[in-house]
Amino acid sequence: QVKVVESGGGSVQAGGSLRVSCAVFGYTLSSNCVGWFRQVPGKAREGISTLYTGGGSTYYIDSVKGRFTISQDKNTVYLQMNSLKSEDTAMYSCAVGDYGTGMNCATKYWGQGTQVTVSS
Repeated sequence: QVKVVESGGGSVQAGGSLRVSCAVFGYTLSSNCVGWFRQVPGKAREGISTLYTGGGSTYYIDSVKGRFTISQDKNTVYLQMNSLKSEDTAMYSCAVGDYGTGMNCATKYWGQGTQVTVSS
């Protein structure tokens, strides 16, 4: 049984940093993809970063490029978020899949999410 567990969310002031984690159980992170997503109530979920675990390729949307960094340590994927802005406030979730292209990972297993709140 595959389980995906996010942690590390919280409240921070604008300009601050947070690191959220995505621990994956029952599914080995090698030659597959992991995506970080965020969602604000009333808006569509937005994919923000994708990591390909085989070769280490990473992708970001423009609004987080240069501020967020996705990385992997064994079966955990991290999203380091620096220079946070109030518009980064959202529920952050991660998902894993077997394959993908660029930002688009064909996600199969999702976590419950962790809330990030940035106050200005």
